[in-house]
Amino acid sequence: EKEAMVIDGGFTRADALRIAANVLDSGKELKTIYVSQADPDYYFGVETLKEIFPKADVVTTPAVLEKINAKLATKLSFWGPKMGANAPRTPVLPKALSGNTLTVDGQVVEIRGTTGLLAHRPYAYIPSIKAVVGNIGVFGNMHVWTADTQSAAERAAWVAQLDEIAALQPTLVVPGHMQAGTKIDASTLTFTKAYLQTFEKNLAATKNSAELIQAMKQSYPQLTEGAMSLDIGAKVNKGEMKW
Repeated sequence: EKEAMVIDGGFTRADALRIAANVLDSGKELKTIYVSQADPDYYFGVETLKEIFPKADVVTTPAVLEKINAKLATKLSFWGPKMGANAPRTPVLPKALSGNTLTVDGQVVEIRGTTGLLAHRPYAYIPSIKAVVGNIGVFGNMHVWTADTQSAAERAAWVAQLDEIAALQPTLVVPGHMQAGTKIDASTLTFTKAYLQTFEKNLAATKNSAELIQAMKQSYPQLTEGAMSLDIGAKVNKGEMKW
């Protein structure tokens, strides 16, 4: 095993340096940096990685690249001042893949979920180890971010994607966001699906975001992380905030 692939470059320059340290310690050659999602916490760190590994290819799917380009200026203007020295100076954008597979030392990494309503939210599947990674739609033991899925059709497509992933019977599932210590297995799929179904029910049964937030907190009293996600998601999906 001589090759390495990094899935997502991290948010900050510090994130990217920690990722780079792992690659350097492995002694392997970084061949590919795959950006799985269009949110800045998945690609802002790529600039730093490319400084350290200039020969690595940076790639993503066409739909993700389209979303990155559409949101880049806004994300930079919002996050740049908040991040300071930890922000990218000149973000490195990925190139669009022409197919749906990547390889590492001959092992195939399949990029799935590249069509339909959620084409911009694909996931990677590694058949040799039955692993699912690089998916923003899987959460672990925290409130789920729903502000980017503002229609019932999108949320239904999200649930369908979770079912599709579960049907692969993966032994390893790395959530896009999770509370520290979460088991990285198929239980995160079950958690996320149940949360979305509960959100849909409470969304229909409440009059405003305050009631929706309270209902979700009552449904999930054990969740201590993701309060901002719940707050924004409730306001957006109740039409009280634009996102």
